Amino acid sequence: MPGHCTKSLLESFADLEDPRLEYLCDHKLLDIVVLAICAILCGANHWTEVEAYGKAKEDFLRTFLELPKGIPSHDTIGDLFARLDPDQFRNGFVTWVQGLGELIKGQVIAIDGKTLRRSHDKTLGVKAIHMVSAWASANRVVLGQIKTDSKSNEITAIPELLDLLDISGCTVTIDAMGCQKDIAQKILDQGADYILAAKGNQKHLHDKIKQMFDDAEASGFKHIKHDKRSKTEKGHGRIETRKCWVIDDPTHIFYIQGVDKKKEWPGLRSIIKIEAIRRIKGKLTSEIRYYISSLAMDADTLNRAIRDHWGVENVLHWVLDVGFREDENRVRQGHGAEMFAILRHIALNLLKQERTFKGGIHAKRLRAGWDEAYLRQVLTG
Repeated sequence: MPGHCTKSLLESFADLEDPRLEYLCDHKLLDIVVLAICAILCGANHWTEVEAYGKAKEDFLRTFLELPKGIPSHDTIGDLFARLDPDQFRNGFVTWVQGLGELIKGQVIAIDGKTLRRSHDKTLGVKAIHMVSAWASANRVVLGQIKTDSKSNEITAIPELLDLLDISGCTVTIDAMGCQKDIAQKILDQGADYILAAKGNQKHLHDKIKQMFDDAEASGFKHIKHDKRSKTEKGHGRIETRKCWVIDDPTHIFYIQGVDKKKEWPGLRSIIKIEAIRRIKGKLTSEIRYYISSLAMDADTLNRAIRDHWGVENVLHWVLDVGFREDENRVRQGHGAEMFAILRHIALNLLKQERTFKGGIHAKRLRAGWDEAYLRQVLTG
């Protein structure tokens, strides 16, 4: 099979257990997995399209797949992925990503959730699944993902996701749902730092931070150790100014922690206020957010790290919706929705790693479908 990336894919999924009866296996398990990846790279968004792609490109696919019984039907493909063990498949994905290269130390690992809107089935009473993913902002790859049944279950899913990853030397950023003491401790235990958003789900913490910054600003930060930075960016028809204030004064951190040592936030070293002022088509909006961090005071670094967190929205979730039409996908049978989501992550990682073609993800998928030489280049990594 062409290329290091695809060879490592086969190796990473080599231990994947086949749920089918052996005497009914006309098609090889890894043939179907690689067929699905190639098809999704080339624009397929459903199992029927995976089959159609396979039939159109069978001669090409036979250059690196066995395909002893030709191209499987979409029912065969869908049934297999619906029955595969999601934990095994997810572990294979994480192993493959780790083989792509070392994580850039110090980068932001943004953890955030996304609901696959059309994965629900009202007839069967099945809710839409919610995927919590980890995005490496500098390596620009999805590191791993966990499926939950609702957004509220992110609290239990995030520790499971962290257990899959090597995040040492990085900074983990999580929105308010992940602002939990146990999660903060797990991040520190794995040799990383954290920046956690404080909102209404941690009302006491949020209100104390807000009051502290209000009082500090009222006094002009007199006798309060702090740092402040401001950055303005232009693009996509908007101008955004992000102002960042950081306090790491020990007295103020002690006030946030309180006197009960058992209730302290692990490793807390600074509190952060961000004011984002946006001008879009002449309309001015302002939003204030608060954060806690295990990092020392450096407003420029913290401002940039918090900005990088939103790459999980702009570079991952938005691309999955626009480039892969994820929110329109109606795969629902068994584990199919979760499996298809992981296959999209594999395709996205491969396309992100290919940098010779400067088009967007949608354009790259089109070119991969039209140009077999370019597809080989994407698979080669």
